[in-house]
Amino acid sequence: MADYFSEMGWRELADGEQPNHFLHLARLFRDYNMFEELNSLNGEKLPPPASKASVEALIDEKITQDGHQCPVCLKDFLTGDVVKIMPCKHKFHPECLLPWLSKTNSCPLCRYELPTDDEDYEAWKKEKKRAKERETDIENLHNSMFS
Repeated sequence: MADYFSEMGWRELADGEQPNHFLHLARLFRDYNMFEELNSLNGEKLPPPASKASVEALIDEKITQDGHQCPVCLKDFLTGDVVKIMPCKHKFHPECLLPWLSKTNSCPLCRYELPTDDEDYEAWKKEKKRAKERETDIENLHNSMFS
């Protein structure tokens, strides 16, 4: 019968060797799904995928003249190619843009955000916009009083 370490494919620690505590911490985070919490930067949430309705509403356009290229794959658009146009007017091959929008809701080039189906994210986005407006209002009030 194999011992515990052999069965798990591990080895015992050598004399003076310390366990890797970061590995234990990483396993703890994984086991309790804490990576989503840690991945948010400065309290910002990671953007969810674009809503299906907004992706379906993207305009298809047939290329009539050569000269431009897809910002994702850097291949030139050929005459007759069908491209997707984002609301920010950037053009992409559908096979380059659609996988991107299935992961995040922004333009790969300028980060223009499409709507999402995530109600929490949309509420957070509105609150962030309101906070920025309040900050601007306070600055304007301050400048009007002390200028």
